[in-house]
Amino acid sequence: MNAKIRALLLLVTILLISACQREVATDTTAVSGLRLNNVLGEPTAQGFARAERPRDFLFPADHGPHNQYRSEWWYLTAVLEDDEGNEYGMHFTVFRQALAPQPTGEGPWHTAQAYLGHLAVTDISTGVHLEAERFSRGHPELAGVTSGKDFRAMIEDWTLQSSADGKLNLTLSADALAVGQPDRFGVDLQVQQVGPVVLQGHRGLSKKGPYSASYYYSIPRMQLSGTLKIADRSVKVKGLGWLDREWSTSVLGESLAGWDWFSLQLEDQRSIMAFRLRRHDGARDDYDHGLVVDHQQLPRQSIVGEGDRGVRLLGRDDFSLTPSRFYQDPDGNFWPVSWTFQLDNEQFTINALLDQQTVDLSITYWEGLVEVLDSEGNNSGRGYMELTGYGRDI
Repeated sequence: MNAKIRALLLLVTILLISACQREVATDTTAVSGLRLNNVLGEPTAQGFARAERPRDFLFPADHGPHNQYRSEWWYLTAVLEDDEGNEYGMHFTVFRQALAPQPTGEGPWHTAQAYLGHLAVTDISTGVHLEAERFSRGHPELAGVTSGKDFRAMIEDWTLQSSADGKLNLTLSADALAVGQPDRFGVDLQVQQVGPVVLQGHRGLSKKGPYSASYYYSIPRMQLSGTLKIADRSVKVKGLGWLDREWSTSVLGESLAGWDWFSLQLEDQRSIMAFRLRRHDGARDDYDHGLVVDHQQLPRQSIVGEGDRGVRLLGRDDFSLTPSRFYQDPDGNFWPVSWTFQLDNEQFTINALLDQQTVDLSITYWEGLVEVLDSEGNNSGRGYMELTGYGRDI
């Protein structure tokens, strides 16, 4: 079961428990034994909208929530560096999950939404990876996402927000006690959109199976600057960010064990997303896909996608991803942390810059900073990798 789906399972659990209580906030832990399709719903989940055909995207409204769909996330990853050249990674995520397509009643506790937030920072020079989470029922003072002129995604004291018209220029502020460690850590970053919104898949319709699709767009190469707080240190950093936005109602098929996702930002001004669905039977999935964006070739427009100059969609036969080295975490799970990435006649090596970037919270997945090397072993860029559904067998 992939990490994002498992996150949404947790959110449904929160809602199921909290729905039985009136005007009282509830903290819960995940409940085991819930079947995916019973909780998230079959592809024909009654009352919820589905991603079935291309749509027109309208901004800034589409930066905000789409509550008529069951699942949604705001996913920001960052490749950062300090003045001395030390490297850091950061990822911040807000998940939204709905129990019902409409509010369940009157009052602020009846939004029918729940939210889960993840924050993680990796310090490559010291080999430190810190992580934390927040989860809450939807409530104007606790958690929610708003759009319009003022965009705001918040969960308790964590906020990702913007008040600028036009491009999505954001401020991220989050601070937490690291799970399993005595240290506090936090981020205070300015995030500037310098390129267009990029529609994934068929003009924003991203198919994951014959009955599974989402609406999906990205904003690569966002310019970041600000401060990381790691224990007793405060470090000024700058770098590149990648924002992923996705919403849907359908679920992944029973044939799938998980997925491998890569967002790569190359020195030659290309941004690459590669997405590999992993089947239980080991066969290559027909819905593996990706995207290459050449930022030097893009037209001067605010939204680009399939058919625009500088944008190329990748089908399953246009690329391959082959794991070459595995890391075993303290819980005994094996994660492929080195890969060979073949794209047409180009070959790259993708390596984790730190093996232990496992996110072990209410859900477990691997999400971390990677380097990209060309066929001669030269640096070609940096990026982020997400691995889900792995266990104790290679």
